Amino acid sequence: MVSDSDLKHLRRCVELAKNALEKGDEPFGSVLVSTDGEVLFEDHNHVAGGDHTQHPEFSIARWAANNMTPEERSQATVYTSGEHCPMCAAAHGWVGLGRIVYASSSEQLAQWLSEMGVTPSRVRNLPIQDVIRDTTIDGPVPELAEEVRKLHYQFHVNSR
Repeated sequence: MVSDSDLKHLRRCVELAKNALEKGDEPFGSVLVSTDGEVLFEDHNHVAGGDHTQHPEFSIARWAANNMTPEERSQATVYTSGEHCPMCAAAHGWVGLGRIVYASSSEQLAQWLSEMGVTPSRVRNLPIQDVIRDTTIDGPVPELAEEVRKLHYQFHVNSR
């Protein structure tokens, strides 16, 4: 179940995705929030330079590993504009982060990109649950998923 607080953080993720788009990058944004609601770290995609490992969820995992105790990590929540890819889901699991809340699913993204005629990625879209266990996962959120779809349309169709 997604709360009002969750929606606030997801809206920030969508803002970060817009920031990435404005910088010529793929529109993804993520926020790490402590158990008491404090925003600890936020980022957006940085893959435009060619390093496709520069996802915000991966940056969150690295930051959390270096700045939080295992207990703090397990109680934190990662909010993101799009469901974690397999690489980011694995990083999330290895670092021991807690709950994940996403605005749009990897299945939705794959469908949108197909409709736009975008060549599929070499990396398969997998649900987070197919990569890691024992993690509470909430999403997608329909009203925000549509905003995310529009950002991907801008990136993939309008930028051609």
